[in-house]
Amino acid sequence: MAVRIALAGKGGTGKTTTAALLIRYLVETGKGPVLAVDADPNANLNELLGLTVETTLGEVKNELRTSVPESMARGDFMEMRVHEALVEAEGYDLLVMGQPEGPGCYCAAHSFLSQALQRLEKSYRYLVVDNEAGMEHLSRLNMVEIDHLLVVSDASSRGVLTAARIAALVKPLQLQVGHKWLLVNRAPDPVPEALDRYVRETCAKEGLTFLGYLPESPEIFELEVEQKPLWELPEEDRLLRKAYRLFEEMLK
Repeated sequence: MAVRIALAGKGGTGKTTTAALLIRYLVETGKGPVLAVDADPNANLNELLGLTVETTLGEVKNELRTSVPESMARGDFMEMRVHEALVEAEGYDLLVMGQPEGPGCYCAAHSFLSQALQRLEKSYRYLVVDNEAGMEHLSRLNMVEIDHLLVVSDASSRGVLTAARIAALVKPLQLQVGHKWLLVNRAPDPVPEALDRYVRETCAKEGLTFLGYLPESPEIFELEVEQKPLWELPEEDRLLRKAYRLFEEMLK
C-alpha cells in the first residue's frame, strides 16, 4: 500500500506549489514510483510539473455513459481509459480529476476518482493528493486513511487559524490521519516573534505538528510568470533546499 500524503489549505497559500516540490523531492531522492493526483477541479498541478494533460477522469466518467463499445465490458473499458488518462513521467505519474459534467455537485466525480485510486495505488510507493481547499473532498474520495496530512498556510495569523480549522475537520469527517502537519509558506526572514509564537500555540492547541517555514521565493514567482515547471528551479536554490529538509523530517 502506498504512503498516502494529502495536501490541504485555503486558496492562495501555495498548496499546489508545495505539492509539486514534494513530488520533485520524492522523485529525486529515489522514493518513487509516485502517483500524483490533482483532485482540484481547477487543476494546475500539471503546469508546475511541466506536463500536458490530454484526458481527465471527469472526461472518462462522461465516456462511460455514451462511449462504451458493445464488445467490451464496462469495467474493462473504465480500467483501460483510466490508465490512458495517466500522464507518465520519469519516476512518477499524474492523474487529474478535472471538471465534472454540467453544473452541480462534484460528488459523482469524486466517487469515480476514488474507484480509480483504489485500483491504481497498489502500484506506487507514494500517493500525493493535491486537494481542493477544505477537507470535505478527501472524505468524498473515500480517503479515510491518510498517513500524512500536510496543511499549508500563508504567513499570517488569520491564515494559520484557517489552517487549524481545516485540520480540525479530520474528526467530524471520520478521517484516520497518522500525522497532521502545518507548513507556513512565504514566510518573512526573520519570522516575527509574535507570528512564531502564535503558530506554535495554535499547533499545540489543535494537535498539529509544526513542520516549519518556507521563505518567499522570487525564483518560483519568476518560473510561474514564465510558465516554466518547478523542475527548472536550481538544485542550490534556498527554498528548494529548505523544502527538502522539511519533507525529509516529515517522512523519516
